Amino acid sequence: MLTNGQLSAFKAELLKNKKDLESHLDSNDHFDLRSGHFHESMGELSSYDNHPGDEGTELYEREKDIALNDHVEYQIQNINKAMEAIDKGTYGKCEACGREIPLERLEALPETRFCIEHTPDRTVSHNRPIEEGVLMPPFGKFDLDNKDENVAYDAEDSWQEVSSWGTSESPSDFVTPQDNYNDTYIESEENVGYVEDFENFVGNDITGKEITVYPNKQHEKYEDELDQEGIMTSFGDLPAFEHDPYVDDDK
Repeated sequence: MLTNGQLSAFKAELLKNKKDLESHLDSNDHFDLRSGHFHESMGELSSYDNHPGDEGTELYEREKDIALNDHVEYQIQNINKAMEAIDKGTYGKCEACGREIPLERLEALPETRFCIEHTPDRTVSHNRPIEEGVLMPPFGKFDLDNKDENVAYDAEDSWQEVSSWGTSESPSDFVTPQDNYNDTYIESEENVGYVEDFENFVGNDITGKEITVYPNKQHEKYEDELDQEGIMTSFGDLPAFEHDPYVDDDK
């Protein structure tokens, strides 16, 4: 049981610690976390002209600011609760088990309200900066992303279209270097606007008949691939095309 003198000493120490912590937060503007975006704390306007390495350094500093700010605010919160416990006459007793907290522990952590066995301070915070989201894969965040064989336009399609205009990666960043920058994004070989190769140069009327071949580069490439595999040697006229395995014989 703590004496009145000990309670007064602990209360004075708690008030001093709270004043020091609040002064620390005010002097650094809560670690600049009141800025709308972490660029504002460093005088930057945009990420557009920054190197990815510099962005990573700034993100690390932002994460550190969040951790330090959370720690200080958590200490102030515990101090306020400890002072309330002093006013209620429960200070010095564990709120979980009701046993006396050792004096040595109170001297080391005057704001504590738990014995070492029941302290909640072993919980790891998962509060992360919003900017860290750019490090995660751009897929799996929306309803359609986790569905196999999804033909609707989803987040993966959005990323492929954006990355097709260029990213910070170069052909030398890949295990197997690409010949062209246009081949460096995810599934660059995937057909856009159609599924099977022949759909890009074959057409029919509204009833599915009058199948017509429209020669173009994709048609020539498709013919060459079939020739290499020995599947078809002639593909320019309609009768030859009717034997193509991709076309329904009923049509």
